[in-house]
Amino acid sequence: MISSSSRITVAKRQVSSNLGDEAVILDPKSGAYYGLNDVGAYIWNLIQQPKLVNEIRETILKEYEVNPEECDRDLMELLEQLKAQGLIEVKG
Repeated sequence: MISSSSRITVAKRQVSSNLGDEAVILDPKSGAYYGLNDVGAYIWNLIQQPKLVNEIRETILKEYEVNPEECDRDLMELLEQLKAQGLIEVKG
């Protein structure tokens, strides 16, 4: 389970590219690809280097006008989805 103290980074096996404000991620092993909207792409770019969930959250709150509860919910949902697809690595 991902917590606020978990360290997140992108998985080594994926390939990604920014397309304007969005991002596309390819899993070469499965051949599946995923699209991220502008906020998802922003988060994806943040985790190119390992980041704590709390660090990601604080950066989002500074960058976007969103209430903390909504930010927490949406961030954890995205991270859980990325984890389920094997696109990120979670430690702690």
